[in-house]
Amino acid sequence: MINRTIRSLQNQILAGILTIGPLFVTWLIFSFLFRTLAQAGLPAVKLLAALFSEQWLQEAWLEYVLAIVLTLVVLYVVGRLTSMVIGRQAFNLFETVLERLPFIAKVYTSVRQLLDTMMAKKETSQRVVLVDFPIVGQRSIGFLTRTLEDEATGEKLAAVLLPNAINPTSAFLQLLPLDRVVETDLTMEQAMSMLMTGGAVGPDKIQFRGEAAKS
Repeated sequence: MINRTIRSLQNQILAGILTIGPLFVTWLIFSFLFRTLAQAGLPAVKLLAALFSEQWLQEAWLEYVLAIVLTLVVLYVVGRLTSMVIGRQAFNLFETVLERLPFIAKVYTSVRQLLDTMMAKKETSQRVVLVDFPIVGQRSIGFLTRTLEDEATGEKLAAVLLPNAINPTSAFLQLLPLDRVVETDLTMEQAMSMLMTGGAVGPDKIQFRGEAAKS
């Protein structure tokens, strides 16, 4: 009787985890995004509250909401401006200035290339692949960013970025033989959905034992 009760409790708890798990992961992701947006806009909101000295502006929850809204508005305005010819030229000039700064240039260029890789279309050389990681037989989703050659042997090599699940802003960069990289038919959007939800969201089928990637 005791064993049956324990097994029943275990099954019910497991069922609860499977039900709540995707919701919890989704909450973590959106909580991180909202917290980041709020931190970006909070200084401007606090400055407005200090200038106007309105009591209702000093409510913590209202400052949080206004900070998120303000950050989204700024992102929208920046996106609109950069989609225009004049805005694009101004942004290119700004990037040119950044690329002349010794330390900032390397950080900015690296982050820019990472984001471009994440958003790249499948038709480009940057595509979604699988590699044996952390051990042979266990495969991780990666982004093939470029191919190169071994200087000594001429062997084709692949540079593969392996983002961490839930937090894809941190990642491993692996250089490995191109024939050890497995091509997939996943889009960047599908791969990012799988990574950010811990695999809860994604296609029902994947080319786990597909063909080796081509240069």
